[in-house]
Amino acid sequence: MASSSSASATVVTERRGIPGAQFVADVQTYLTQSGLDVNSALAFLQERLQQYKLVEMKLLAQQRDLQAKIPDIEKCLDVVGTLQAKKGTGEALLTDFEVSEGIYSRARIEETDSVCLWLGANVMLEYSLEEATALLQKNLENARASLEVLITDLEFLRDQVTVTQVTIARVYNWDVHQRRVQQAVATPTQE
Repeated sequence: MASSSSASATVVTERRGIPGAQFVADVQTYLTQSGLDVNSALAFLQERLQQYKLVEMKLLAQQRDLQAKIPDIEKCLDVVGTLQAKKGTGEALLTDFEVSEGIYSRARIEETDSVCLWLGANVMLEYSLEEATALLQKNLENARASLEVLITDLEFLRDQVTVTQVTIARVYNWDVHQRRVQQAVATPTQE
C-alpha cells in the first residue's frame, strides 16, 4: 500500500474552466485524505460526472454551431470572389439566391463594388469587395481556430469522464471487497 499522496492519486489541472479528474490509485488513501466515506465519495464522483456530461452537451452544441457556420462563411467568400472575378468584365452575373427556406429567386447582378453582409442581431453592413473578403477570411480563420480549441476541450473532457468513471468503479469495487472481508471475518468458516 502506498504511503505518499503522489502514489495514491494523480491530479490533473483544469483546462479552460473544466476541472481535471483525479485518478485514484489507492482508494483507502483517497478516502482517508479526502475525509469521505464510500457513499459520500461515490456521490461526489457521480455529481462530478454529471457536471462533465452537462459541459460536454454544451461544447457539442457549440461544435455543431461552428461546423454549420464555417461552410456558410466559405460560401460567402466564394460569392464575393465570384463578384470580384466578374468585376471589370462588363458581364452580369446570373444567379439563384435563397429568399426563404426552400424558396429561391433568380437575380441578375450587374457589376458592383460592394456587398452587404449580415453581422448578426439583425445588423447588415455594406462593405467593399476587398473589405468583405478580408472580414470573411478573418471570420473563417477565427471559426476554424475556435473549432480546434473546442475539439481539444472535448478530448480533454472525455478523458476526465473516463477517469471519473474508472474512479467510481474502483471505489465501488473496493467497497464491495471490504464488505466481503468484513463478512468473512464476522462469520468464520466451519470445517
